[in-house]
Amino acid sequence: MNSTPSQITKAVIPAAGLGTRFLPLTKATPKEMLPVVDKPAIQYVVEEAVAAGMSDILMVTGRNKRPLEDHFDRNYELEEALQRRGDQDKLNSVCASTELADIHYVRQRDPKGLGHAVLCAAPHVGREPFAVLLADDLIDPRDPLLARMAEVRARLGGSVVALMEVDPDAIHQYGCAAVEPSAGDDGVRITELVEKPEPGTAPSNLAIIGRYLLDPEIFEVLRGTSPGRGGEIQLTDALRTLVRAGRPVHGVVFSGRRYDTGDRAEYLRATVRLACEREDLGPEFLSWLREFVASEQLTAV
Repeated sequence: MNSTPSQITKAVIPAAGLGTRFLPLTKATPKEMLPVVDKPAIQYVVEEAVAAGMSDILMVTGRNKRPLEDHFDRNYELEEALQRRGDQDKLNSVCASTELADIHYVRQRDPKGLGHAVLCAAPHVGREPFAVLLADDLIDPRDPLLARMAEVRARLGGSVVALMEVDPDAIHQYGCAAVEPSAGDDGVRITELVEKPEPGTAPSNLAIIGRYLLDPEIFEVLRGTSPGRGGEIQLTDALRTLVRAGRPVHGVVFSGRRYDTGDRAEYLRATVRLACEREDLGPEFLSWLREFVASEQLTAV
């Protein structure tokens, strides 16, 4: 088993989920293609990986996910039409997604959980360290979480997991970590992991959010991991096995801007926040939003 720090250039994005929280929309549209302002959520995630130096992206997909591949592929007819019109701005936006990275795809044939989805990436990743980015979580580019995780890994080796404090009443919805101080103010050593603990039993309020830097030894552990919560193979359970075997697993406690596009209310908040910050949309949209909120308050009186 090798835990020697090195530059991570490969990223795995599990994108095989059914998106049941967004039905009926996701009956035919992948949840990863939900628009956040004018880009699909999945593009923000790919851009984050590329900004962190990862140029080799593997998406683990499922049935009905073909639009993901189409989005990151060339669309010659559209490009030619925009070229003829002289609409360079739109042409640039269309081409941007095709030029981001070297993107590959593998299908997760059976919905056996996140751990199984990560295991599907083993032939592509090989014996290299790699990142896992969950497509539901958007991290604001002004808060470079992956870069900080890479710093911790370069110094301490092993695998690194992103953590975030959540309301104790909500921790049962997440994987949860017990930790002790290490690696600076935001760095911790993970001493135990629990996937979606029963209410009142969580060892902390530190939730695992959708960013991981993993040593390839995780594949060996996943192959021997039995189904856990929900009857699925859980990545959290495999990481717990590493922790209990004395392998280095650290965490970075993130306090920056994170948007959960897998939750309907959070998705709406993310869209509003990001739209308000856009130079081309923000001023007019904010003005309308203030008027709307004021009128709603008057109506409620």
